[in-house]
Amino acid sequence: MRRSRPLVFSKAVKIAPSILAADFANFGAECRAIEAEGADWVHVDVMDGHFVPNLTFGPGMCAALRPHIGGVMDVHLMISPVDAYLEAFAKAGADLLTAHLESGPHIHRTLQTIRGLGCKAGLAINPGTGIEVVPYLLDDIDIIVVMTVNPGFGGQRLIPSQMDKIRTLRAMVGDRPIHIEIDGGVTTDNARALVEAGADVLVAGSSIFKGGSAQNTAPYGVNIAALRAAAEGV
Repeated sequence: MRRSRPLVFSKAVKIAPSILAADFANFGAECRAIEAEGADWVHVDVMDGHFVPNLTFGPGMCAALRPHIGGVMDVHLMISPVDAYLEAFAKAGADLLTAHLESGPHIHRTLQTIRGLGCKAGLAINPGTGIEVVPYLLDDIDIIVVMTVNPGFGGQRLIPSQMDKIRTLRAMVGDRPIHIEIDGGVTTDNARALVEAGADVLVAGSSIFKGGSAQNTAPYGVNIAALRAAAEGV
């Protein structure tokens, strides 16, 4: 399964619409539409109904989406156990594979496996989880996903306490080429504060897809541009 061109690290703000908020009956067209309207990455939330209280997509869906995504497919695995499924999602064409710190006892092995499969490795951290172990994993991480809501559902409000976590993680990362992605409750009202705290990738669902459709894509472009402008302080 093809992937996009190799990712080149950049601290520039990247907007990653979550297709969890898209039209489930029209995913291919929705992916093409958001990219055409300015999305940098396409974020795919995989949920198992066990690790989180919702059930969404499997490797087959990711493989079906891959031909419709010209850029980065950012696959967020909210599943446990996770290791047994990494190869299937890599073969489905993920560019980035993110596993949760809380998903199993051997996260270092999980991150190494992801890289061994040819994907960039992501570490996701829930709102109530500490970050004391992160310094020991930095050499094996390409992206840290800070969950600013409790995972499982879209449309939630950002938990304010996570701002300090973002700042602390950015200090930990230092000059390493590691993205910090924010997932949950991202809006034009808080985007600038998130970037100032250290984020460079913003996941957004309902705030991107509101008002538009695969047949009426202009609102997607307006929403993406507004979020980017807010994040960049324009």
